[in-house]
Amino acid sequence: MSLPADLLQLVRLSVAACRGDWDELREVRAGAPPPGPDRRWREALLQLHLFAGIPRTVEACAVLQAAGGLGVPAPEEHEPADGRDDARGLALFQALYGDAAASVQESLRAAHAGLARVVLEHAYAAVLSRPGLEPAEREVLAVACLAASDLERQLASHARGAARLGVPLGWILRAVEEGSAALEPARQQALAEVARRYGQAAAEGHPDRGAS
Repeated sequence: MSLPADLLQLVRLSVAACRGDWDELREVRAGAPPPGPDRRWREALLQLHLFAGIPRTVEACAVLQAAGGLGVPAPEEHEPADGRDDARGLALFQALYGDAAASVQESLRAAHAGLARVVLEHAYAAVLSRPGLEPAEREVLAVACLAASDLERQLASHARGAARLGVPLGWILRAVEEGSAALEPARQQALAEVARRYGQAAAEGHPDRGAS
């Protein structure tokens, strides 16, 4: 199943930045439809740091600025986070992880006392639940980035989360295909199988198994 053209462009933007493929990133920027990048582009780039790290995200922004810019942000894009974002972030986290949400939080706390707070208050409340991109679209981009990084466990979680938000399995697999294209064929196949397994199980309402 094909991704919508505008979402596919954001997938390619995200994957090129995750890989540090700056020539590809410039090509994606050159293909931006008039009048150029809009808020959806800027939101895709903002969330990129959750999957590719801040240094690579900053470099991607610098490359894109030099290649034509990222458009002019609207005033509401700069509004500070508040308590409503915390509630929205928690709701999104619970929607993605379902019955496993509490155990995932506990696993994060066990790894480091502050990790659960960073994930919930920053990743989910301050970034992933922002307006500008639909949660389902954000999950498609997450799937592509995690495939590009060959992170199988996290891919399983976000493929499952994407399906819970109503993303068609075909879209999930297309995002994995884009993300994993630079990997060895065996890894491409393995990642596609993981996404298919967890995405299909979530879509069919099966209980959570494995992956966190």
